[in-house]
Amino acid sequence: MKVAVKSLDNKKVGDIDLSEAVFGLKPRVDVLHRMVNWQLAKRRSGNHKTKDISEVSGTGKKPFAQKGTGRARAGSLRNVHHRGGAVMFGPHVRDHAIDMPKNFRKLALRVALSAKQAEGKLIVLDAAKAKSHKTKDMARALSDLGLISALIIDEALDQNFVRAVGNIPNMDVLPQKGINVYDILRRETLVLTKDAVAQLEARLV
Repeated sequence: MKVAVKSLDNKKVGDIDLSEAVFGLKPRVDVLHRMVNWQLAKRRSGNHKTKDISEVSGTGKKPFAQKGTGRARAGSLRNVHHRGGAVMFGPHVRDHAIDMPKNFRKLALRVALSAKQAEGKLIVLDAAKAKSHKTKDMARALSDLGLISALIIDEALDQNFVRAVGNIPNMDVLPQKGINVYDILRRETLVLTKDAVAQLEARLV
């Protein structure tokens, strides 16, 4: 499929043929849903924790005699029903990551790219480079391109471009190696450079 290639000045500078195998798949909500769950689960720190009875600071002495007091028997003041005691069945440090086959992860990325193309939310730039790191000029250029919320992907990031976009709300810049389904879906428009398109097709075909 042919797509117009634009410059940062919003001028057409040519066309590019996109691979049907990468940008022409049918939408698969189930694939995207599983992939987003995988990403969000993997990035959880899992460091929430409560103390069990062996970790609570306190005496190990039996509070009072087993019999003869008229009270319920008690072996420790660190039990869960005492104030300052342990927590029963509380969370412990663990890894929340789940398994996901590599081929499925590649499929999900192809489906996400295809979804943006099908919605008309994919823009291809000839290059993502800026002469200055000033945000004002870059904000005007992105506005002329009709970008309000966008993820911009390039093969090798230009530092002036990254600095210029960094202060613009709802704009993300990632290298081609860092492209992922969650970031594609959370922004309205996907912007790829020609170099990024070439590398993605080489990776995913």
